[in-house]
Amino acid sequence: MAGIDTTFDLVSKTYSKTRENLSVVREKLNNKPLTLAEKIMYGHLNDAKNQDLTQGESFLLLNPDRVAMQDATAQMAILQFMLSGRDESAVPATVHCDHLIRAYEGENEDLKVAMDENKEVYDFLASSSSRYNLGFWKPGAGIIHQVILENYAFPGGLMIGTDSHTPNAGGLGMCACGVGGADASDVMAGLDWEVKNPTVVGVKLTGKLNGWTSAKDVIIKLIGMLTVKGGTNRIIEYFGEGCDSISCTGKATITNMGAELGATCSVFQYDKRMKDYLEATNRADIAKLAMDNIDILTPDKEVLSNPEAYYEKVIEIDLSTLEPHITGPHTPDAFHPLSKVKEDGAKEGWELNLSSGLIGSCTNSSYEDMGRSASICKQAKSLGLKMKSTYFVSPGSTQVRKTIDRDGFTQDFEDVGGVMLANACGPCIGQWSRDDFKKGERNTIINSFNRNFRARNDANPETLGFIGSPEIVTAMALAGRLDFNPITDTISTPNGDVKLDPPTGDELPKDGFVTDLNGYQKPEGKGVKVLVAEDSTRLQLLSPFKAWDGKDIDSALLLCKAKGKCTTDHISPAGPWLQYRGHLDNISDNMLSGAVNAFSGDTGEATSLLSGEKKTFAAVAREYKAAGRNWIIVGDENYGEGSSREHAAMSPRLLGCKAVITRSFARIHETNLKKQGVLALTFKNPEDYNKVEQKDVLAIKGLTDFAPGKDLTLELTKEGGKTVNIPLTHTFNELQIKWFKAGSALNVLRQN
Repeated sequence: MAGIDTTFDLVSKTYSKTRENLSVVREKLNNKPLTLAEKIMYGHLNDAKNQDLTQGESFLLLNPDRVAMQDATAQMAILQFMLSGRDESAVPATVHCDHLIRAYEGENEDLKVAMDENKEVYDFLASSSSRYNLGFWKPGAGIIHQVILENYAFPGGLMIGTDSHTPNAGGLGMCACGVGGADASDVMAGLDWEVKNPTVVGVKLTGKLNGWTSAKDVIIKLIGMLTVKGGTNRIIEYFGEGCDSISCTGKATITNMGAELGATCSVFQYDKRMKDYLEATNRADIAKLAMDNIDILTPDKEVLSNPEAYYEKVIEIDLSTLEPHITGPHTPDAFHPLSKVKEDGAKEGWELNLSSGLIGSCTNSSYEDMGRSASICKQAKSLGLKMKSTYFVSPGSTQVRKTIDRDGFTQDFEDVGGVMLANACGPCIGQWSRDDFKKGERNTIINSFNRNFRARNDANPETLGFIGSPEIVTAMALAGRLDFNPITDTISTPNGDVKLDPPTGDELPKDGFVTDLNGYQKPEGKGVKVLVAEDSTRLQLLSPFKAWDGKDIDSALLLCKAKGKCTTDHISPAGPWLQYRGHLDNISDNMLSGAVNAFSGDTGEATSLLSGEKKTFAAVAREYKAAGRNWIIVGDENYGEGSSREHAAMSPRLLGCKAVITRSFARIHETNLKKQGVLALTFKNPEDYNKVEQKDVLAIKGLTDFAPGKDLTLELTKEGGKTVNIPLTHTFNELQIKWFKAGSALNVLRQN
């Protein structure tokens, strides 16, 4: 079932199933016109006839077409799948080795080091993929989302992936959603994927991109408008004539970074730019099939003629007047038009000298991205210029890399001092070894990545991280300044000051892509032995979590009250911890190491209420567990924003966490907690967060009558013995309550 060869048959079956489902759905909805997102999601319903379709409330049970996993998250997903007892994946699935390659000296040396350092992980992933019928893409073959776009994504499909930027495939008309590994293992085991029925926000694009403005500026603008919480439990659907001026890979940039909105996914309707991309990537048969089914790959005409009546809300962006933007530092929704950067930088006291510029990542590593950036480098060479900032380039795949080698772009980058990195994530996810600045030294970087949380790229909390398009990053690195505006500013050359010409580049190579499938391993099946060393410090076979004891939670201690932004990068950081992604006990030592303690202001530390010692949150949690004491985490707004990494849920579960109570959750993390048997609860009155004090003893009442829509109660016992009762809400449905009672979703799966 896995592999590249099945795609056409899969697409054909998907379209047939979608038509069958939509005939039922339209009758249920009294022939209400449907958005594209609704067509795709409802087209993948397991039971269209009996499914509640109340948007924003009901939970959909869906049958995804594919599962995609990257090496860091695939380890835990496959380890969980192995507990299911299944012989092979029930749906086509692939593993992509892109996260564990550290950027340091350049592509060749970095890849050699990665192959040596990560050998046992790669051996495990290769052998388990072969055994369980999963397609396997070797280290260096490319970044998961670029490889998916080139080989597997298709219009009208539904895919889940164990990476938050899985929505990249929305650029090819697919609803592609980031999930935790437990969701992936469930679907591979043949179960439905469950997700809250999202509302749909329409983004109407008018005008046409021109000059220095790119697709990146569309999504930066939108994130600034909606904020990092604005897409929660929503699908962002793009429409309007402006879509015609954006290439398929440009559309993918927009949908990829829609993850920073917290959106379930983002999607564009099928058009000629997608058709061109499919044909260029040797999928002309799918392009034709899509054109034959165009009615289910676009919104209904009534939706397009009167969008306000059918979308939850409509946002309009005029591409003709859209200015290039950058966003940062430390959050992807702090956006700044290029014309305001000088003013904003002076006001905020930013370090404006750029230490480094980096382009690529899963968000901006296409042939078009590389070509437009290379055109600036070529121009710089003709002017006698070199990069003033260090400049790193990460192509998206071997296909892109070999094609830009042939077309001279690689040479253009290197001629001005650019360093070519491996076709991998590298600095985007913290895999960057820097010698130029030590931890704690203030500096500023800009990249074309998607996420710029504090310390994300280089583990240095004093690095100010900004995001822009590859073209803007290249221009700024050339000038060495964050406040350089290539639209208005000149740059000094040996022959005087000149203004750079706007970037140019083809969206697709005129001579076609240089295809390369040497990085792909086809699965063999049952006879393959899965390789896990008994004494491994990086891989650990899993044991099921214990079931609920049937009682309310009493006498629990407060491990952490997190203050402010607490993303999955804060709960379970990446960087050097990536080496332990397959060893739950070892990686749990990083738990909450980036969380800010609301009582002390310290990061990653707390004072034990049992011993009085100040330790890491993980060490205190282990102390409480050893003493047989339950413990709870309290979080602030949008707790768990960011990556899909399920370790941020599994580590607390392993170390004894009974509940996480917040003002609000990010979607994927809330689901991950539920999957692992942790109570994910929300203060009914957000201000009640302030009532929780360091030495309170906590109890959660009402669990013996736990039911959908029924509030629970947090009981706080203060130092003097006074009790305070606080109402808690939740979004658990009947199936998710079964997960909690069984100890995890995987335990329910094992019972079936």
